[in-house]
Amino acid sequence: MKTFIHFLLMPILIISVAGCVTKVERVEVDQKIDLSGKWNDYDAKLVSEEMVEDVLKKPWRGRFIDNQGRIPVVIVGYIDNNTAEHINTGVFTKFLERELLNSGDVTFVASPVERNQMRAEREDQQQGHTDPATMAAIGRERGADFILIGSIDSADDVLKNKEVKFYQVNLELISLQTNEKVWIGQKQIKKSVTKPRISL
Repeated sequence: MKTFIHFLLMPILIISVAGCVTKVERVEVDQKIDLSGKWNDYDAKLVSEEMVEDVLKKPWRGRFIDNQGRIPVVIVGYIDNNTAEHINTGVFTKFLERELLNSGDVTFVASPVERNQMRAEREDQQQGHTDPATMAAIGRERGADFILIGSIDSADDVLKNKEVKFYQVNLELISLQTNEKVWIGQKQIKKSVTKPRISL
């Protein structure tokens, strides 16, 4: 009898053990993967590409070049997370910085955190250990003409095992000299999520 019971339980045990094994599979970095329906790296990449493309083709840049005779200098400021989720806005900010810099349509300067590191290094070079011919001068930083700031907002609609997740990214490009807003952009993402009625 014991042998028969063991015979019956063996497949269940094998299935249970197999279900507990962690499986890792390498995928392409730009592959679209949505596991939970929450904001993810693909959303950050998609939104940054579309919004940077939009901001660079608007009239503010041409007007600036006509008036100043050079391309504008831009910095990305803070992107606020106004959602209930934990969103690493630093990932989104880096996507924005990359798209702006690689466009070649603007000059790009370091963020506040990066500037503090650069300033600390320049101060260290003034301590007498650095060859004066290679020493970086203090007070020669390039100032930005415009700052890009914004927020990520969300709204969820939930009924039983179904959920609709809505995200809206708002970005504004503002003149640091005059505080004038020269561009406002919005991008919406909507996801329908159906969860299993029974979960293990």
